[in-house]
Amino acid sequence: MKTVLIADDSTFMRKWLKQIIEKHPYKVIGEAKNGLEAVMQYQKLRPNIILMDIVMPKVNGLDALRKIIELDPCANVIISSSLATKNNVTSALQYGAKDFIVKPHFSGLIKVLDKIESEKNMPPL
Repeated sequence: MKTVLIADDSTFMRKWLKQIIEKHPYKVIGEAKNGLEAVMQYQKLRPNIILMDIVMPKVNGLDALRKIIELDPCANVIISSSLATKNNVTSALQYGAKDFIVKPHFSGLIKVLDKIESEKNMPPL
């Protein structure tokens, strides 16, 4: 089963995302309420995909993204934020995020997860 780590400082958002994700062939194996926890949980759990907010205490999502990619350049991180400014989206993608989803528009979330999983399983050219 494909595994997901959700990193968001909002308990409500983590629960909502978990409900959406687990209706499909994905299992949420961990949650983090700040960027520091996200990095630590990633190292411990090694999920297939990380779904991460930007605005979080201690370490923000963009800094956590950079650290996770530094630890594992093949990590599959999706940034999910209501702050979809051009700068945030551009920075997230430059730092190694696979995609950017604007909160709370999660209708395409599963398609994004599936796309990442299918690309991961494609043979190199």
